[in-house]
Amino acid sequence: MVSPKRILVVDDDPKILKALDQALRKEGYEVLRAADGEEALQLCRDESPDLIILDIMLPKLDGFEVCAKIRALDNVPILILSARGEEMDKVVGFNVGADDYLTKPFRLSELVLRVRAILRRAGAAAPSLVTDGAPIRFRDMEINRAARSVSVRHKHVELTPKEFDLLWLLASHPGNVFSREAILQRVWHSDYTGDEAALTVCVRRLREKIEQDPGNPEYVKTIWGIGYKFEG
Repeated sequence: MVSPKRILVVDDDPKILKALDQALRKEGYEVLRAADGEEALQLCRDESPDLIILDIMLPKLDGFEVCAKIRALDNVPILILSARGEEMDKVVGFNVGADDYLTKPFRLSELVLRVRAILRRAGAAAPSLVTDGAPIRFRDMEINRAARSVSVRHKHVELTPKEFDLLWLLASHPGNVFSREAILQRVWHSDYTGDEAALTVCVRRLREKIEQDPGNPEYVKTIWGIGYKFEG
């Protein structure tokens, strides 16, 4: 029997915590609850959740700090909740390692759909679930889709699930130009152009990890006015 996915919900509003708890348990998830940033970090360390739903405005440590601290140690998917919908807040959220961003107020049905999508993509990261294809190599880089691993100059590179998905999409079609819209649809499964901030941050973080000179990338190239391509 497959164990239910464990979701850590972090919010200082008891009503929101209760509503999310009920909605997620109804979908068959196990739910952990935290009301401040320090409690969230402790539960993350102790309970190893499969997904974290994280409010920004928290006592003790705000959500951005919590996200950054978690991301320094773990690649668990993080969905940020915020009453602030400004573009810069989204950029900061993605910059510190969030996988998705949902602005309050939101419909519980939309949150559940996002949770399903995030867990589905994260589940694809398990090596036992992906067996197709041999590793692909480009100069000093090797990408192993089955193991969801990347090495550059013989050193392992730790990528988040979205960074890996983006790299695989581009690298498995070397020389092909992908529009930003096409990448959002295939990696983020979204038609919403507001998510372009997430793509911009993801590309920058990916370059910082795989390129010798991120300011002058040799692999992930920008095609101005269109999108990106991988130069093999």
